[in-house]
Amino acid sequence: MFRWISIALVSASLVFPVLAAAQSPTKPVVTITDADIVGNTSFTSDNTYLLSGLVFVEDGETLTIEAGTVIKGKATTIEGEDTALIVAQGGRIIADGTARNPIIFTAEADDVDDPDDILLTSPTASRGLWGGIILLGRASINTATGENNIEGIDATTEPRGIYGGGSNPDDDDDSGVLRYVSIRHGGAVIGADNEINGLTMAGVGRGTTIEHVEVFYNQDDGFEWFGGTVNTRYLISAFAGDDAFDYDEGFRGEHQFWFSIQDPYLGDHAGEHDGGTDPEDGRPYARPTIMNATYIGRGASSTGGKDNNALIFRDNAGGSYFNSIFTEFQGHALSIEDLDPTRGAQDSKARLDAGDLAFRYNILGRFGAGSSPADLGGDFHTRDLLANEGNANRITDPLLQGISWNRNLGLDPRPGSTSPAWDASRLMEEPRNSGFFTDVDYAGAFGTENWADHWSALAALGYFSTAPAPIPPEPVEPGVDAPDGFSLAQNSPNPFVMTTNIDYTVSSTSHVLIEVYNLLGQRVATVVNDIRLPGHYTEHWDAQHLSSGVYFYRFEATADGRTAHVFNRKMTLLK
Repeated sequence: MFRWISIALVSASLVFPVLAAAQSPTKPVVTITDADIVGNTSFTSDNTYLLSGLVFVEDGETLTIEAGTVIKGKATTIEGEDTALIVAQGGRIIADGTARNPIIFTAEADDVDDPDDILLTSPTASRGLWGGIILLGRASINTATGENNIEGIDATTEPRGIYGGGSNPDDDDDSGVLRYVSIRHGGAVIGADNEINGLTMAGVGRGTTIEHVEVFYNQDDGFEWFGGTVNTRYLISAFAGDDAFDYDEGFRGEHQFWFSIQDPYLGDHAGEHDGGTDPEDGRPYARPTIMNATYIGRGASSTGGKDNNALIFRDNAGGSYFNSIFTEFQGHALSIEDLDPTRGAQDSKARLDAGDLAFRYNILGRFGAGSSPADLGGDFHTRDLLANEGNANRITDPLLQGISWNRNLGLDPRPGSTSPAWDASRLMEEPRNSGFFTDVDYAGAFGTENWADHWSALAALGYFSTAPAPIPPEPVEPGVDAPDGFSLAQNSPNPFVMTTNIDYTVSSTSHVLIEVYNLLGQRVATVVNDIRLPGHYTEHWDAQHLSSGVYFYRFEATADGRTAHVFNRKMTLLK
C-alpha cells in the first residue's frame, strides 16, 4: 500500500511540468454594480463578469448564471467599498454548473487559465482579494427575535442585510441553487473585525440546493452558517485562513461528503460549532447531522499559528458526526465546552447529556497531541466519549492514498485498499429515515471516486494526484458522425511532429470542451473551452511542451447544462 505525506512548500521551479490548460480567447468583461441586478438577470459564459461593491439580488429578483461562467470581484471600489454578492431574503441565485463546466467566483487579479499567477506570486497574500457570497433567508434562527443582521453590514443604513424568519419562519425557504461552484481568494474585510466567509448562509432554508461547492484560499472561514435548515452535499474548504466549517445560531439540516484541508501555517479548527449568541441557550438548538466528512489539518507536526484542533462544540451547540475521518491536526481531536456554573446550563456538555451531540463510528488518525483518548480529548468528558467502545470510534491511521498540502505533490484523499475506512462492520447506517443520505460502504468523504476532480480549484491547480475520469480505451472510428450533425475528425497530420489540426462540427450553439490526456489518464492540455455557434471549426494545437508518445483527445459539447455529445480519438506525437 503506497502512502506518503508532504508538507514542504513547493517552489516555482517544481510546479507543473506539463501544461494545465491552454489560454482561452479573451472574453468581454461586463462590470456589475448593485444597480445592475434588476428582476430576472442572467450571466452567460461568453462574458466575464466583474462585481464592484456590494451587489444585492433583492426580494423578487433571480440571478441565473450559466455553466462555465467566470465572475470576478474587485478588491475595493473607488468609494473604498469591498465587493460581495449578497442574495437578500426573497431573492434567488441559480448558479448551476457542471463537473466539466463549473462556475468560478474569484478575484479580479486571478487569471483562471494561469495556475501560476496568484498562488505562486505571493501565496501568503492570495486571500482576501475580494469578498465572497452571502445567502440570506427566512428560515428559523435562535436569536431572541428570530432575526439578525449579517455581520459587517450596518442595519441602520442597509436593511437588506436581515436574515431569519422572525416570528413566522419558513424552514422550507428557497434561496436558489449553487452547484459545481468554486469560490476562490475571498475573505476581504467588510466591516470592523469582520472578514467575509467564502460562502455565508444565514437563515437559509432547506428549499435551497447546495451541492459541489468549493471555497479555496479564503481569508476567514470557508463556510459559515447562521441558523437555518439547508441541507448540503459535496463541500470543499481548502486552505482557509480560519475555520473550515463554522456554524452558529441554531444551525440544523443534513449534510454529507464534506472535505477540508488546512493551510500548513494558518487555520484554526476544521469545525467550529456554536449553538447560540443571544441568548446562548436559544431554541431551536444547533443539531446538524454530518455524515462522511474527511478533515485534514495543518499537519500533526506543524508548529506556530493558531491551535489547530479538529472540532470544538461550545455555547450550547449540538450536532452529530458519523462515519468520518479526522487526521493531521497539530492539537487534539474534539473539545466540548463544559458547564459554567456562573452562567447557567448554556454550554455544549448539556447538549451531549441530552443526546443532541454525538460522535460515533469515526476514524482519528495522526494528531500532534498524541494517540490515546486521553490525548485526543480536549476535556475530561470528551476523553470519556472517545474511550467509550459503544461509540465505535477508532484511533488508527486512515491510510489515505496521499496527503500533501502542496501542488503537484500528490494529494489523494481517497482511502487505500487496506484502509480501515472500508470496514463495513464499523460503519453506522443512515441515522435518520429522511431519504437524504446516500448509503455508502466507507467512512470519510471519498470512496473509490474523487468527486472533487475536474471542477474544483484543487483539481485545476494540480493538487490532486488522481487521474481524471478514464478515457475509453477504444476511440471512435475516424469519420463517424453523430446523427444530429455533431462530429469530431481525426487530427491531421497524424502522427505529427510539433503541431496538428483538430476539426469538428457543431450543429447547435454549445459549450465545447476539447482536452488532451496522456496514457495515464492525466489531462495535459485544454485546446478549447468556449461557446461555439453552429458551424465547422479547425483548432491548431501546438504540442511542443509535450514529449513523444500516444495521447487521447476528448470532445464534449454541452447545451442547456447537459453534455449531449462526447467523442474520443487517439493521436501520436513524434519528435
